Parts: sequence; structure tokens; C-alpha cells
Amino acid sequence: MSRWIAAVFLLGLVVALGFFAVRFLAKLWKFGTGILSAPEDQALLDLLHLLDWTLVAALVVMVILASWDSLVSPFGEQGKAQGMGWIRKLDPGNLKVKLAGSIVAISSIQLLQMFLRADGYSDRTLAWAVGLHCVFLVGALILALTDRIAAGGKPESKA
Repeated sequence: MSRWIAAVFLLGLVVALGFFAVRFLAKLWKFGTGILSAPEDQALLDLLHLLDWTLVAALVVMVILASWDSLVSPFGEQGKAQGMGWIRKLDPGNLKVKLAGSIVAISSIQLLQMFLRADGYSDRTLAWAVGLHCVFLVGALILALTDRIAAGGKPESKA
């Protein structure tokens, strides 16, 4: 029965994702109404920001679904019928690698945004951002390598 305590946290993430979606829609509206008058570099930055938010939302959804399936209540035949069979392939190691990859992608977008507005940042700030991104990248590579070693060196099956 204690697994249902985890459900409270996962449902809380669903509610938080709903609030995040409302904020995203507000940013999307602002983007859409200003796209024709915004300078090209600002339009690109705004679009990258929307992409960044989308990646964060996808990351949260992946955690919610995989955690629900493994901790609370496994998706049965109904989940397979709805095309959610991929969740079963997300073991904890695989999920960590996917999460780390998402964090690296989010970090890459943030770094690109900083570089597009490099004149607004000090060299020290940019250096720290690059260093932090490299730490995320190395961490993701180590997690992927560890997952591959734990799987016996066999590549993931595509079946």
C-alpha cells in the first residue's frame, strides 16, 4: 500500500505540469503576436525558449509515466492498446540515460541562447555555462556507458 504514497508525488507532478502548460501557452501567445515585429535574433531566442520548455515537459511526462508503471500500478493490456508499450522498456538505468540526455539537450539550448546574446554575459559566466554543460555531457556519457556495461555490452533491441 505504501506505493500509493508515490502516487501523490506523481499526481503532484501532473498538476505542476498543468500549471507549466498554462505558462507555456501564455509564452506561445506572446511569441505568436510578436513574431512579425520582433528582430530575427529575438524571434529565434523566443522559439528556442519554447523548445526548451517542451523538452522539460517531455522529461516530466517520461518520469511520471515510467514511475507510475514501475512504482504504483503497471499499465496492462489497455496501456499496450494505447501505444504505451514503450514504457516497459524504460528500466531504471535506461530512464536515467534518457533523463541525462534530456538534461544535456536542455543545457545545449540554454547555452545556445547565451551565445546568441553573448554581449549580455561576462566571459566568466559563459565559461561557467560551458563548463557546466560539459559536466552534464560527461555525466550522460558515463551513465550511458554504465548502462551498456550493465546490459552486458549488448545494444538495445529495437523489437
